[in-house]
Amino acid sequence: MICNLCPRKCSAARTEHHGNGFCSLGTLPIIARVAPHFGEEPCISGSRGSGAVFFSGCTMRCVYCQNYDISAKHKGVTVTPFQLAQCYKALEQQGVHNINLVTADQFLPAVIESLNIYKPKIPIVYNCSGYTSPKTLSMLDGLVDVYLPDFKYSSDELAVKYSSAPNYVDTASAAIKEMIFQVGTPQFDDDGIIKKGVIVRHLILPSHTKNSIETLELIKRMYNKQVLVSLMCQYVPMGKAKDMPKLNRRITRREYEKVKLELFRLGLDGFTQDLSSADEKYIPDWDFDIDDINKINMN
Repeated sequence: MICNLCPRKCSAARTEHHGNGFCSLGTLPIIARVAPHFGEEPCISGSRGSGAVFFSGCTMRCVYCQNYDISAKHKGVTVTPFQLAQCYKALEQQGVHNINLVTADQFLPAVIESLNIYKPKIPIVYNCSGYTSPKTLSMLDGLVDVYLPDFKYSSDELAVKYSSAPNYVDTASAAIKEMIFQVGTPQFDDDGIIKKGVIVRHLILPSHTKNSIETLELIKRMYNKQVLVSLMCQYVPMGKAKDMPKLNRRITRREYEKVKLELFRLGLDGFTQDLSSADEKYIPDWDFDIDDINKINMN
């Protein structure tokens, strides 16, 4: 295929196993983990966990990426759309609240094919960077119930510096508008688990409270009560960030409280984290074993 899925529009040639675009990936998905996940927002993880499928690769290059082994090194196992559908069924059988597709943009045609093979009876959560083409997102209309995008930056300069993502602000803004158009405002079941809607995540970076405050102001101005906001303080210096003085530390309590006060001042609904979440122990093991799903009966 000639690929223009992501905002970079590489026009890259991609075969099943190889690609010459920015992501350097083929079209068949690479999976690094399939398991109930309890580290998401309470309305997603609930008591039984979110059925997370972690995809390798990414359309961004965040210098501080906490999942570097899969986002950049592409650790994982290559699967077919049928095997991916088996992953959904295996998770559903474990009683999870939803199926959580984590960073799947680069494999979207195969993901759509997998959902056409088997559409779980529980909500589909699309967990992404926000650096996503609205045209590409339109392919998911009717398949996704909950969108979980990041909104990382209020400045394109920072987006290029830290994530190699030009035109980030306009791209993420338009992407989230498309998400809201598809799924509407947040809806919950009787147990408080989200059934439909958009939760916008923002990760606070050390030394960058101005960026966080301006990002929250953007979210308020553009979406207000149409979305929930998840303010995240889980930053741990990883990858290249360890060599960058401004990023080579966790955020301080003072930084966190400053941004959190702005969230409350703006009247944005959503979630906050405890500072104890900034710990490497919360980074998952990338231990997907294809033998665990090949035995799943799809009938």
